[in-house]
Amino acid sequence: MNTPSNTVIDVKALGRVGVLYGGRSAERDVSLMSGAGVHEALSSAGVDAHLFDTGERSLAELAQAGFDRVFIALHGRYGEDGTIQGALELLGIPYTGSGPMASSVAMDKIMTKRVWLQHGLPTPAFEVLDSTTELRLVPDRLQLPLILKPPHEGSTVGITKVSGYSDMKAAYAEAARFDSTVLAEAFISGRELTVAILGSGSEARALPVIEIAAPGGNYDYEHKYFSDDTQYFCPADLPDDVAHRIGELAVQAYRVLGCEGWGRADFMLDRKGQPWLIEMNTSPGMTSHSLVPMAARAVGMSYADLCVTILAGAACKVRSPARKD
Repeated sequence: MNTPSNTVIDVKALGRVGVLYGGRSAERDVSLMSGAGVHEALSSAGVDAHLFDTGERSLAELAQAGFDRVFIALHGRYGEDGTIQGALELLGIPYTGSGPMASSVAMDKIMTKRVWLQHGLPTPAFEVLDSTTELRLVPDRLQLPLILKPPHEGSTVGITKVSGYSDMKAAYAEAARFDSTVLAEAFISGRELTVAILGSGSEARALPVIEIAAPGGNYDYEHKYFSDDTQYFCPADLPDDVAHRIGELAVQAYRVLGCEGWGRADFMLDRKGQPWLIEMNTSPGMTSHSLVPMAARAVGMSYADLCVTILAGAACKVRSPARKD
C-alpha cells in the first residue's frame, strides 16, 4: 500500500493483527464503533486483522491470541491511560500509539496541564477540587463561567459548564461520579479547534486544523458521535500564520508529553486570537464522525491508508537494557 508520504507498506509483513476495542470505560460504546471501523478498514487493505474486546476477554486470552501487533482502538480508562500499554509491554506485543507513561500522563488532565505549564505552553487557569474544597469560593478565583470535569475521562463525560454560584454543587457532584478529584478550569470563549498529529519525535507532524461548530457551542457526547447537526470545517478558516502556529503548538504539546504514533490536541482560540491547549488524546476516536480521519482526508489520506499507517508504526516503547553475559 502507498501512503501519501510515498512510503510503501507491505501489509502482509504486518502479520496477524489484533484490533483492541470495547473495554470497560465510560467510552465503551464509542470504542466499539472505532474498533469496528478500524477492523473493516484494515481488512479491506489486506491486513489479517481480528477484533478483540478487552472488556469481555482476558489478558491470558490476549497473550494466547498470537498477535504480531495490535491496533489500540480503546478510549478512556484501561485503554488510553497506560494500563493496556503496560500489559502489552510485558507481553512483548507491539502496539499503536503512545507508551505507558505518556498515555498515563495525557489521560490525566491535571498532570497534562502541569507539564504544559512547565514548558511554557498556554492552557487555561485551573484548580483541583476535592471533598474538602469550599466550592462557593472557586468562581471568585477562576471567574464565571467556568468548566468542571473529571480529570480522567474523555468524550465530554461528566463535564459541566458553570454559569452561576448555585451551579457549583451539582456540577461538582456530576464530575465526582467519575473521579475522586475534580478539575475546575477557566472557560475560554471563542472557537473550538482540534489538530491531529501523526508520527513520533522529530518526525511528528500536524494535520490540518479542524474547527468544530456545534449547535449552541455545545459539543457534547451526542453531538460528537451521533448528531449530524455539528459542523466541521477542515481546514479551518484561519490566516495561514495562525493555522501554522496552532499546528506547531499541537506538535510541541504532543512531544513534551512524550506521545508517539498518533494523537489529537484540542484547543480553544479566544477572541483575541490566543490559542489555549485543552487536552491531548492519545487514542482518538475513529468513528464515522471522528476528527483524525477527517484531517487525514484533507491531505489525501483515506481512512484505510490512515489505519495502515498508524498500524505500521506499532512498537513496544520500553527498552530493556542490554544484558551482560
